[in-house]
Amino acid sequence: MTTPSALFVDLYELTMAQLYYERGMTGEAVFELTVRKLPKNWDYLIAAGLERALNFLEALQFTEDDLDFIHSLPQFDRSFIDRLRDLRFSGDVWAPPEGTVVYPDEPLVQVIAPLPEAQIVETAIINQVAYPTLVASKAARAVDAAAGRPVIEFGGRRAHGSEAAIEASRATWIAGFEATSSVEAGHRYGIPTTGTMAHSFVLAEGDEATAFDAFVTRYPATTLLVDTFDTRDGLINAIRTAKQHGDGSLAAIRIDSGDFRDEAWQARIMLDSAGLSDVRIVASGGLDEHQIAELIASNAPIDVYACGTNIVAPPDAATLDSAYKMVEYEGRPVAKRSPGKPSIGHRKQVWRLADHDLITKFDRPVPGEAEPLLRHVIRAGARTSDGRESLPQIRARAAVGRISRRVELDPSLID
Repeated sequence: MTTPSALFVDLYELTMAQLYYERGMTGEAVFELTVRKLPKNWDYLIAAGLERALNFLEALQFTEDDLDFIHSLPQFDRSFIDRLRDLRFSGDVWAPPEGTVVYPDEPLVQVIAPLPEAQIVETAIINQVAYPTLVASKAARAVDAAAGRPVIEFGGRRAHGSEAAIEASRATWIAGFEATSSVEAGHRYGIPTTGTMAHSFVLAEGDEATAFDAFVTRYPATTLLVDTFDTRDGLINAIRTAKQHGDGSLAAIRIDSGDFRDEAWQARIMLDSAGLSDVRIVASGGLDEHQIAELIASNAPIDVYACGTNIVAPPDAATLDSAYKMVEYEGRPVAKRSPGKPSIGHRKQVWRLADHDLITKFDRPVPGEAEPLLRHVIRAGARTSDGRESLPQIRARAAVGRISRRVELDPSLID
């Protein structure tokens, strides 16, 4: 797993840190990463990305090359560079475990550390958590819409950079996708890999029937893409290939364009009439939870949904409205009052009750069967056992409790 450099920091975090040191402002600060509001028509989030954030904090160290570059900037003097040379993350982190269903104003990450340390890590914390949470939350909706039918991820080529693509694969797996087309994600995270064929293989061969025959000969029980020229003709060629090679030679056909409902019904009728009722139908091409729900509602005979662009780069949620804000300094609650962007002071805990969540001051005891969501994942700069979970554990957690839930703020939080 690639961990960002310590230089993955915005300039103002360094200029503020220099002043903090000069002014003796190194007391304990509490910062919280929260989402202020959900994208339109969303009613929950799936927390993701914590693993990478914790890796960044554990590895935080400026190299000599990093320090030379910072010193070349006009804002910084030698005494600050010497401070950065010795900087390591020494604080604590609390967070809901990855895969937890969360809601607005609930901390996704809570950092308790000397003020300069907590400030310097701002950019990395937001970056490492917000995007995977966005993708996992979008992907979970596609899984829910598919109503038990498998959903697979084909989005690597559309993600905003190679690392984003790998993290999107991990996030969709957490959310319940069955597989990814990304070989690197399969290698790095143990996610099952899957793939079919591209139009280019048919175009390069020049004859669709020959291309299908070659592919099934080399890769038995494969999936053939049938809409390079004409879907009906492609189905005729796929059926001919399946008959020629015998039972089990063709596992599925994929449709990547056109009216998916009509094309899928045409395919199902033709396959069943040819005695190939075990051959599945895969749909791909711009799908997300909205199109999947429409296809399910229309009774389209689609067995597998392959999602890419609209999951890893959602058009309805380009980013999460997230913020990393100081909520306490030296035991004193602090909060922004900016119109439209206020924050809520005090270090917090989130309690999950039967029918709602309750956000309270961190040290307020809550009676009954309430479950505290924020767990201690880094203590004094080192990962705790709660900060080490397997991907299957995280995936299993994400499958539970994906519902709209009321969130209440304890009145004592409102000063």
